[in-house]
Amino acid sequence: MVGRIISRLKAPGVLKEPPRRLSSRRRLHPRPYAVRKPRDYQAHEPGDLVQVDTLDVRPLPGVALKHFTALDVISRWDVLEVHTRATATLAQGFLDTIIERMPFPIKALQVDGGSEFQAVFEEACRRKAIRLFVLPPRSPELNGHVERAHRSYLEEFYEVYDGGLEMEPLNRALKRWE
Repeated sequence: MVGRIISRLKAPGVLKEPPRRLSSRRRLHPRPYAVRKPRDYQAHEPGDLVQVDTLDVRPLPGVALKHFTALDVISRWDVLEVHTRATATLAQGFLDTIIERMPFPIKALQVDGGSEFQAVFEEACRRKAIRLFVLPPRSPELNGHVERAHRSYLEEFYEVYDGGLEMEPLNRALKRWE
């Protein structure tokens, strides 16, 4: 009966269908510099593509650390740093650390759509002429190298680390382990 009522209301135009959308969530502001990685972009030598991501580490109840990781997909060279928060300003500082500690020039970075990799970080990549590729939403498998490395860091570093949780000694220990 409900179907017949709806059909009778649609016929004379009393009831109109809402416009269909492909996605209910739309980006309010387009990214000024970051783009999706082209399908034909291939990494052939170190520095061609460096995957960057953050990991939420909770070593003790009430303690949350943000672990920044940059991993080159060819050489598997990684750069690690830990902070108390993940902001675009800290990510910009981590970009300088990546450039300083990787022994080859960085040509492209691949990041997820996190807010820490927008704004100031994106502008820093543009100024340094480093291509910035952003992943589509909900697709961590496209950043697989760094995601797998996160598991290793949790199992091989954080589970056996017995030092203090202050940023300076923790970053020194991470750099030695790196």
